[in-house]
Amino acid sequence: METRELTYFLAVARELHFGRAAERLGIAQPPLSRAIGRLERRLGVTLLERTSRRVALTPAGETLLAEGAAALDAVAAAVRRTRRAGGAGPRLVLAMKPGGDGGGLLPAVLAAYERTPDAVPVEMLLGYGADRALRDGRADAALLYTPRQDVTGLAVQELLEEPQVAVLPRGHRLAGRAELTLADLDGDDVPSARYGYGLGAAPRIGDGGQLMQLIALGRAVAVLPASMRGLLRDDLAAVPVLDAAPSTLVLAWPEASRSPALAAFVRAASAAAGEAAAARRS
Repeated sequence: METRELTYFLAVARELHFGRAAERLGIAQPPLSRAIGRLERRLGVTLLERTSRRVALTPAGETLLAEGAAALDAVAAAVRRTRRAGGAGPRLVLAMKPGGDGGGLLPAVLAAYERTPDAVPVEMLLGYGADRALRDGRADAALLYTPRQDVTGLAVQELLEEPQVAVLPRGHRLAGRAELTLADLDGDDVPSARYGYGLGAAPRIGDGGQLMQLIALGRAVAVLPASMRGLLRDDLAAVPVLDAAPSTLVLAWPEASRSPALAAFVRAASAAAGEAAAARRS
């Protein structure tokens, strides 16, 4: 199967319309139809049911839509990593969200890594899409929080476990509490997926700055790792949430990676996290 054919199929599968798919691809409709036909003959299955009124995916087509999209993403990621590996001088790109290193673990990790013989320069990629940067090949490794961020299909090294806090505006009814439970947040808009728990009709959040602004305006609250308290604005408060599952900071990287520099970074991160945990216990 050629990646071009797969790209053509995915366009049709997502549009469910040959004309719109051809326009999206910048080609004429007849060659697109012929390419899909060749792909079906090569695979020996029908991918699309076509009538004069509609185009629909068959079960085989549904499977190729899911698997094919993942395959193309993997190819694109491989191209990015290959180009970076062949660039001027080796380097390791680490992705993380601002403040997403467990309250200051990263300096110790970098110091430990620099002492290893396989160390290469580390480039930081800061943003709220660290998991996407890792999957699409822009980063070699990422600091992520589970279970909030999906690490399916990635290799991971657990670094530390943190309790969670509710981040509230200073004037919130719960801001003066010493602790609370998730049930106490019923009725508040709590951003779902990346930032917290879906209670009510939560607003969609694009990044951390938006989130903090919405909280300050009284339009949202969020449940976040306790280390985020050090980054809060003066008009926000953090209250421990007793029954929120702990959040685990992990170092994640592609399972197929064979980079000695990355392996050394993983070992350094694990050692630094162990030393930090021992220091907290003493």
